[in-house]
Amino acid sequence: MRMNMEWRRASVRSTAEIAEGVHRVEFDVQGTLPPFDPGSHTNIAVLIDGARAIRTYTCLPAPPGCLAIAAKLHPNSRGGSRFIASLKPGDAVDVTAPENRFELSWRASRYLLIAGGIGVTPIYGMARTLAAADQDLRMIYGGASRSVMPFIDDLSDLLANRLEVFPADEGRNLDLAKEIAALPENGEAYVCGPLGLLQAVKHVWLESGRPVSRLRYEVFGDNGKFTETAFEVSVLNRGIQTTVRPDQSLLDALIGAGVDMIYDCQRGECGLCAVRIVETDSDVDHRDVFFNDAEKNSNEQMCACVSRFTGGRAVIDIGYRA
Repeated sequence: MRMNMEWRRASVRSTAEIAEGVHRVEFDVQGTLPPFDPGSHTNIAVLIDGARAIRTYTCLPAPPGCLAIAAKLHPNSRGGSRFIASLKPGDAVDVTAPENRFELSWRASRYLLIAGGIGVTPIYGMARTLAAADQDLRMIYGGASRSVMPFIDDLSDLLANRLEVFPADEGRNLDLAKEIAALPENGEAYVCGPLGLLQAVKHVWLESGRPVSRLRYEVFGDNGKFTETAFEVSVLNRGIQTTVRPDQSLLDALIGAGVDMIYDCQRGECGLCAVRIVETDSDVDHRDVFFNDAEKNSNEQMCACVSRFTGGRAVIDIGYRA
């Protein structure tokens, strides 16, 4: 049971591969589509092995009445990015109106935008909006190589020397301590990318003594410390046992087994889908940003939408859920 779903019919207007393995899709949406700010996201009903599932994508800048997204086709995709990559002009899908949980504050003297990989999607819109408003900003953008980094040319044209890119294959590494030290006291940082990037930024940010309220973030990409493998999970006192495939989340597997789960973000941010870990014979790969380090180290709970076991068998308790 996902919270606050109001679906609208949309049709694919155009598709394009904007970087290696990254597909941009633009939709015409039926009815009046309210304006939205950078950082907004939409939910899209995708088909995975013939079954309907919900995936969340950042809203890119688009013409009025349209939505645009970009998705990276990942080798261990749970099916959402494969569905997006398969779309053709004229295909019909269901989407939700944009909502924003990663919005600009408009209170900072300077903005530091930090993007990693496909996490550039919300940062791209922020950069365009801040530049158009003549705000003081700097953007740093990391990725495996220039060929897989979307919007790199657009951002270079837009920001010029306010942008610095760090392709790993060129031996360039982000100096987060230097970047954060150069930010004024009332400056803010906005981060989107893999979990490792966020953890590194948070560490430097807290070490510098800056207020947490001036660091804003989303997590995208492959966030696990371990390769996805299948595992068996049993639900305490429910008589339910199911296999979670490598390309499937624990949340999706539980829903497929008939468990009425409460969930929302599907990005490890809101904590609504958290389950209690009763026992496991493997490690827990925590991929969320909801629990703090101490809570993760205790291995008492996990976010079913993104976190997983590294194999073997586990027993979980869904508590209040039917």
